[in-house]
This record gives sequence, structure tokens and C-alpha cells, in this order.
Amino acid sequence: MKSPVRRDTARVILISQDERVLLFQHHLPHPWARDGWMTPGGAIEEGESPAEAAARELLEETGQTISPAGARTPVAINSGQWSAGNTLFTTVNWYFFSRTHTAHLDLSGQADHERKDLLNHRWWTLGDLELTRELILPLGLLSLVRQLLAGEPPQEPIRLPWV
Repeated sequence: MKSPVRRDTARVILISQDERVLLFQHHLPHPWARDGWMTPGGAIEEGESPAEAAARELLEETGQTISPAGARTPVAINSGQWSAGNTLFTTVNWYFFSRTHTAHLDLSGQADHERKDLLNHRWWTLGDLELTRELILPLGLLSLVRQLLAGEPPQEPIRLPWV
């Protein structure tokens, strides 16, 4: 059996002025194997810190800017394995928190495969997140967002469930 390929990511929990959370809809691979919503973000490149990757990915995927210093420390992490095609991946996702003054998105910085894989994007209210039956990743996002909006960032990154 082949060893899993390591692919860590940096993701941003982006909150608008009216306290909506930006999520992107994708068809998710195994173990979920269905459509689901997730925070913007992507792979950490070689030599990049998670905070640097979060800033780069947010700019590429949304046109929104955050400095790596603005990302500061991650507010949550999760980790696990997933598969695409015949490849097994192992991943640590680093989640950062940022607010934005505009809900305007510029998706033109996304790579061709990202635009192809993106099914939809949406700014979710907390009420929408509470009532939805759709898959929202990371699991535990709603309670984490509530904690962040209450001005209570965790001292250490919270470990969120994978599945």
C-alpha cells in the first residue's frame, strides 16, 4: 500500500461587517463524497508558513487581502485523510480568522481547476448555518464563529473534528 501524500492547507474564516461567513461549495472527495461548503483556502506551498499561505490563498480565491501578520495565529486545526482518484492524502488544515469591510469578491485569481471545481459561493448568516442540512466544513464551524464574534479567540488552536 502506498503511503499517503501530505497536503496541508491554510483556510480563512472570513466574516463580513454584517457577520456573515463566506463559504465555497465544492464536490468533496471521500470520506464525504458529496457536495459541501468550506472556507476559502488551499495548499501550503513549500517554504510557506500557514499564515503566509492563508493570506495568499485568500487573495487568490476571493480578491480579499489579509497580511500574514494580520492572520496572526490559527484559531483552529483539524486533520485527517481523504482520497481523490487513486491517491490517498493526509492533511492538517490550519484555520485563521479575519473580518472584511466588503462582501465583494473577485474570483479571477483562482486557478482554472479551482474555478471548474467551485460550484457556488455564499455569505452565510449564523441562523442559516444553524438551520442548514447541508454539509459545512469544518465541523464545529458555527460554535467557533460564535466564540470569535463574541471576542473570545482561543488561546491555542481548537481541534475540530475531521468527519
